[in-house]
Amino acid sequence: MPDADDIEKLIERCSLGDRAAFRALYDRTSAKLFGICLRVLKDRGDAQEALQEAYVKIWRGSQAFAANGHSPMGWLVVITRNQAIDRLRARRPEAADIDEALDLADDGPDPEGAAVIAGENRRLADCLDELEAKRADAVRSAYMEGFSYRELAERHDVPINTMRTWLRRSLMKLKACLER
Repeated sequence: MPDADDIEKLIERCSLGDRAAFRALYDRTSAKLFGICLRVLKDRGDAQEALQEAYVKIWRGSQAFAANGHSPMGWLVVITRNQAIDRLRARRPEAADIDEALDLADDGPDPEGAAVIAGENRRLADCLDELEAKRADAVRSAYMEGFSYRELAERHDVPINTMRTWLRRSLMKLKACLER
């Protein structure tokens, strides 16, 4: 670990534009600061770029550095860590436009609506159960599965007009049951 007094003197010389001092500062501190970048970013390439950007900030900010009891190495660590965090934040995709959330909205019923629908479905099922089994099957097949009169008549072995009568009368019973 480099001596704090040496680091402080190198930073002061950097503030005067001394490139040799900056090289010496880099040589003495880059391994530790790179470790910080790598720990934050978990990617070697990003860590190297963050370290380079941190040293640019150190070079430019060296004039503002005043030891006043603070550790010079601590100052370097804070700059480097903040740079790595900024780079990490820049990786994250920007938040989507709020209008795009409308495309994600669920068009289905809300919980209260779903409960009402479930209750209505239960009532309809109970009313269908009151019908004769063949007629309830014909209603389900016609209105829930899309069978035609002809298909239903063949399936139940009755004439088409009889099937129409079954469905009409079954629907009237269902209506009366649901209105109760």
